[in-house]
Order: sequence, then structure tokens, then C-alpha cells
Amino acid sequence: MPPRPSAPPGMPPLPDGSAFLTWLRTPRPEAAPGVWRFGHRSRPQQEPERTPGHQLIGGALIAFLVAWLMWSLLSHGYLGSWWVLPVRLLAPDSWQNSDSAVAQALLWDGYSVLIVVLLLIVVGRLGRWGEVWRRYGPPAWRPALPVSERPPAPDHDPAEFPHLRAAGAQEAAERLAREAKAGLMGDVDHARIDRAWQGVRSGRHSLATFTAAVVKDGSAACAHPSGRRDLPVRQARHDLVTGQVRLGATADDPRNPYHYRGTGLGLGPDLLGTSLLAVGPAGSGKTGTLVRPLAESLCLHALAGRASVVVVGAAGAGLGPAESYDVVIGIGRPDSAYDLDLYGGTTDPDEAAVILAEALAGDLADPHPGSDSRRSTTVLAQLLGPFRAVHGRFPSVPELRGLLDGGPGPLNALRKALTGTSHESLLRELDARERQMAHPGDVGSVLADRIALLDRPAFASFFDTSGSTRPFSLKALDHPVRVRIDLPQRGHADASRILARLVLAQFTAAVAVREDRSLFACLILDDATGAVTPEAVRGIQRLRSANAGAVLTLRTLDDVPRPLRGPLLGTVGCRMALSGLTPWDGQDFAEVWGKEWTETRDVTDRQIIAETPAGKAVHMVRRVITGKAPTARAVTVRQVERERWSASELAHAVPAGHAVLSLTSVRGEHAPPLLVDLRA
Repeated sequence: MPPRPSAPPGMPPLPDGSAFLTWLRTPRPEAAPGVWRFGHRSRPQQEPERTPGHQLIGGALIAFLVAWLMWSLLSHGYLGSWWVLPVRLLAPDSWQNSDSAVAQALLWDGYSVLIVVLLLIVVGRLGRWGEVWRRYGPPAWRPALPVSERPPAPDHDPAEFPHLRAAGAQEAAERLAREAKAGLMGDVDHARIDRAWQGVRSGRHSLATFTAAVVKDGSAACAHPSGRRDLPVRQARHDLVTGQVRLGATADDPRNPYHYRGTGLGLGPDLLGTSLLAVGPAGSGKTGTLVRPLAESLCLHALAGRASVVVVGAAGAGLGPAESYDVVIGIGRPDSAYDLDLYGGTTDPDEAAVILAEALAGDLADPHPGSDSRRSTTVLAQLLGPFRAVHGRFPSVPELRGLLDGGPGPLNALRKALTGTSHESLLRELDARERQMAHPGDVGSVLADRIALLDRPAFASFFDTSGSTRPFSLKALDHPVRVRIDLPQRGHADASRILARLVLAQFTAAVAVREDRSLFACLILDDATGAVTPEAVRGIQRLRSANAGAVLTLRTLDDVPRPLRGPLLGTVGCRMALSGLTPWDGQDFAEVWGKEWTETRDVTDRQIIAETPAGKAVHMVRRVITGKAPTARAVTVRQVERERWSASELAHAVPAGHAVLSLTSVRGEHAPPLLVDLRA
């Protein structure tokens, strides 16, 4: 047996809240769009002129030699004795005529030291000795250390929740302050409490209810319906006070504005509200460095009650673990706990026809301005309305395929069920459908071919309308929900494109009719190939006013019809071109980013011709020493208009792991195209 311990086991150490308090008290100053505000230190708008090192050292050395020469001339009397006149006028005669050697030394040597110090100050300013010290002295040898700041006053300390105390919620503020100092509060808890407090200020909740919940549960109050207070894993760096996620850093490149160089890159709902389009080839980092961090950030916002997010991508694309989401729909997977509502949760046949027509035939519509897909919508409405009137539900995929195929059996059964009921007026819809089927070029056959892509054995248990499954509808975006939809890619590429268009159409329709628009809604569509249609572009244009946004990624702009590329780039407010872009894709980005006025310098070297024998001799010696003929340099400075980023630069000058990103906030603030290091 092991020996008996001499003392009882100790208690585990209490959690330390210093890290959370440091995070909460870190300043977050206002900054330009896209700047990571956590601990940011602003820089001047224009780059200060930096003197070259050899010129700086040479000037400092010359200034020292001038000071040495001046003191030598003064001390040896070559410039007269005028510089001792102040001593003779101001010092008492007893001091000047004293027999004490100590007094004489203090008087005259002290005055000499004073003159030397004044002389060094003057020449030091002229020679910029201070800049030499800062650039090459001990301050440049040691790394910059963070400035230690004193704890803020209680009235301004965010860890004391002064805004709650000022509003009369003293007990709630005391409970939250204790838990923050004890390490029992996280950044998601702080953001969730702040969101609940905003509801009190807007009048949606009462102060008494909020105070009672916080006093009872502390930082766990006002919890998310899932009960979770954080994600199981984080890969990116988040700041829920500003709502930003850090995606890298802007490169220290001359093409970036000076106040952006070297700063962190942070995106939040204020920028995603204008939507984002990222274009880059496979392997350029769209999913790992952009989609995954944004999905992670929006999931944290959803846990804080600020946002709802729908992430759509291929199965196994690395969009985060299933535990990070409330709803995971694996289309084509038998183990999926949720189904997808084919009709978006609506009960209106016309609205359902619009959404389904966009999904099935939106890419077949003429992409030129003014075109639409009304023919497909009309065909579906002629069938969905009578079917719902008879069965009280919309048709399943096999039933809809049978109706679109035009077989006599389904249509006759539907006609017979409508006869003698209060819905006989819908018989005209069926009559019109039968007449149109007899004409060549009827769009019903195209819709039947498209819906047949979903009528496969792999999808037999999905898109059920009988109520036996748990279909998820995007109408649930009124709540802070986290949704991940895995599309089937292997062997079902065409079906995946249909489903991507379906989700995009349902999202744009659902966010437009939300009651609570204070909740930010975002759709992240990883690989939007085939999903960009004329109606989709118009729907994205309306997201900004609904406090919603979309994040789309493409491998190339060739996946978008040529007439839609300009409208798509003009619709989104944030545009990202990743490394490896083709020149023809870069041309579209160069056109939408426009041009700017820049200052160019034209340097011309003109050879100097000597006229005299002495001049020719000097030129010969100079040519022997330098190896070059004597020249005179002429510099011409002018303002020219050039592209911010040319197509060639986007294709060949963007390093691996980098991207060029332009930003627009929902308030209309702009950031020019920035070269960003996504791996920093």
C-alpha cells in the first residue's frame, strides 16, 4: 500500500480573471474600415519623410565637427573675447578678482561648460542627433514593450459596468463585476449581456426582468437557446466588443496607404452588411483563411444573440465542427437529423413558385438587364396552387416531377379532386398548363429535367412535405440560429448548384420580411458556382437595407455569365482578389476599383561636355574613378492617373497567401484596395 499522505489534498486554484479584465480594458479606438481596433495605435495619414541613413550620419558628424571647430576658435581667442562679456557684466567684482583658485575655477569653468552645452544643443538640433539616437542608439536595440497603463477609474472601468449602475441596475452590475474579476465571465458572456441590455434600452425588455435574470444567473443570464456559452474550438482571433475577427494584416507595401500599413485586418457585421465576394483559384485559401474564420465569428455572434448565420458548403470542406452549429443539414446523408424545406417555409403558392423557379431555372434566364424567369414561375404556380388547395401541402419532389412531366394521370387526378369543391376557379390554372404543354418550347419540360436531379435515391428521405421529418426553413432567421448545410458534391454537382441557388433565394426572401432587423443575418456560400443569377444579384442588392449580408466565393469570374460580372462586382461592397488570379479576372477587378491620381518622377541623365582642357582633364579623372561619364540629372514631377491595381499586377504581383481587398461599410465609409497578408 502507498504511504498515507501527511495532509489532505488541497483545493484547486480559483480561476483568474486578469486575462479577461486585460482584454476588456484594452483600448479600441475608432479607426478606418478594416483596421483591427483591439489595441490599435493610429498612424498619420501621410508617411513622414525619412532621411537616408548615410545622409543622417554624415550630417550628424559634420555638425559635431562644426561644434568642435567653433569651441576651438572661441577657447583660443581667435574670435575675440566677446563671448565672456556676460560674465564680466553680471558676475560681482569680488568673484572675478578673488584670490581663491576654487572660486575662479567654478566661475570660469562653469561658464565654459554652459557655453559648450548651448553650442551642442544648437548643433545637435541642426545635425538631428536625436533622430540618430532613436534610429541607431539603445532605443532601437530593444524590442518595443507595451506601455503599462494604470487601471481606469471606477466610473470609466468597463469591468465595473458603469452604464448599468447609472441606469439603476446596481445589483446586476455588482454581480457581473464579481464574476468578471473571478474569471467566471467570457467574451461571449459579456457580448450576450450587452445585447440584452440593448434590448432594455430599446424597450423590448424591462429593466426589472433584466436585473432579476442577471442577479439570479450572473454571467450565464439571457443564455442562447442551445445553452452554450462558447464554441468548442476557435481557430481565429475574435474581439466581440467591436464584433471583429482578425483575418491577417495589411502588408507594409508602398501601394497601401501609410495609415494602413502593418495594421491588423478585422472584419465585422459593419462590413459584411454590404456583402463580400472573394475570387481565387483552388488552394488560394478561400475556405481556410476567409470562410472558416467568418463562420466562426458569426457563430460567436449568434451565441451572443446578435446574429444568425447560414453556412453552405461541400461536405467535409472544413467549415467547423458540428458542435459549433445548432442545425446541421447533411443533404444526401442518411444520418442527417434535419431536412431542408424545399419551399422555404411559406404557405403562399406564388411565393413558393418564385423561390423554386429561381432554384431550378434561374441560371437559364437571360442574364441581360431587364430579363427575368417569369415563365418558370408561372408554370410552377399553375401546379402548386391547385395541389395545395387539394392536399393542404405542397407536392414532394416525385409528385412535382410527375406534374411537370405532363402525364395524364397526375393532372387528371388533380382535376378530379378540384371538381365540385370551392376551388373550382383553380381549374383554369390546370387548363392553361395543359394548353402550354402542347406548344413547342414549353419550359415545363426543362423544369421536369431539373427537378429530376433531386429525384434520386440519395435524396429519397429529403425534401419531405408530409410532416414525417424535421424540415428546416430559413424563416427561423428571426432567431440567433447557427446553421450549416452540407451539399452533396461527389456525383451530384448539378444538384448541389440547384440547392445553392435554392438556399440563396430562400435567404434573400426570408431576411426581407423579418420583424426584428436588429439581428444581423448572414449567408456564407462557399463556392457560389452556378448560384449567381440575375435574380440573385437583385436579391443581394436588397440585403443591406435588411441588416443582412452574403459572403460568396468563386474560383474564377468565368463561373459567372459575362453580363452579370459587372453588376455583381458593383453590388457587393467588399471585393477580394486572392493570389493566383488570371489576368482576365484581374481586368474586371481593375475596372471596378478604378483609377487614382499619383505623383510620378521622370529622371533624365544628360552627359556633360567639357569645353576647356582643365574640364576635360577633370572629366577624365572622374571617369577613371567612377567608371561612368559625368552627367547632370534632371527630375520632372507630374500628376498622372493610373489604375489602383492593374490586371497584370493582380495576376503576377500578389504573393502566395496574400490578397487584394477593398472594403465598404454600411455607413458608406470606403477603404481602397489593400494588399493583405492572410497568414500574418
